[in-house]
Amino acid sequence: MPHRYTSPDEDSARWDRFPARPGDIVISTRSKHGTTWTQMICALLVFQTPALPAPLPELSPWLDWLVVPEDEVFARLETQPHRRFIKTHTPLDGFPLHPDSRYIVVARHPLDAAVSLYHQGQNLDRDKIRALTGAPEPDPNEPPKPRKSLHEWLVRWTEEDADPRENLDSLQGVMLHLNDAWTRREDPNLLLVHYADLAADLEGEMRRIAAWLGIEVDEARWPQLIKAATFAEMKTMADQVAPDPAGIMKSRDAFFRRGTSGSAAELLTPEALAAYEARVAAMAPKDLLAWLHRP
Repeated sequence: MPHRYTSPDEDSARWDRFPARPGDIVISTRSKHGTTWTQMICALLVFQTPALPAPLPELSPWLDWLVVPEDEVFARLETQPHRRFIKTHTPLDGFPLHPDSRYIVVARHPLDAAVSLYHQGQNLDRDKIRALTGAPEPDPNEPPKPRKSLHEWLVRWTEEDADPRENLDSLQGVMLHLNDAWTRREDPNLLLVHYADLAADLEGEMRRIAAWLGIEVDEARWPQLIKAATFAEMKTMADQVAPDPAGIMKSRDAFFRRGTSGSAAELLTPEALAAYEARVAAMAPKDLLAWLHRP
């Protein structure tokens, strides 16, 4: 049986009730690992035009997100006549895997993802999220905790002990997600994608994904599809592309902050970076870490 992952705004049990369709594409990532980028690539390959027929979050809904009612998500996917591509932040061991579906897991240097996660936290309307999910209001008698600086937050993120199945956006949760996918990397219906490769060779990665999905693209269409998948172009389309169907972001434009790789490690002292490297060395095999941390 799949493991059930839950958070204040997620429940992977929805997958147990979801009627899969042959050819479904499931994009399984941790937060801020390139989810929206990969969804956009899949949209461009499926529709073969930058003029998408609907906003990206409608075309590729986050299936296990409690902010949008289950019936609404399932109904939207049921009516889609095209090949479906669905978002989840659930690891692969959290939902049924079907041999006639395709699964894409996207990895990113954990420190880069953590920095993006920190900034994304500042861009969320927590009151609206609580209202949509029915979460309890904070105790009015407790003053809000002051927000840590990015450096302080990142150091704590690398050091804290967290149950990876309870806190999927912790360092342990990130490594659990990637470890699980790494052990399945030879499965014919699983593709591993690295954020750094998307940044370094977007065209090559888009062509690789298209070939793996069995999608043929006319050579004349490639330039416009590649341009539409660039970070700069997606930022100009933030209102249509940002994953915000319920309006919980303070700014959709701010969701597309930088889109770079490799700079987060510079925020740590040599001692803190060494401590991070020692921690992840105990969490994953050397070949996964070499692939994950490469330039």
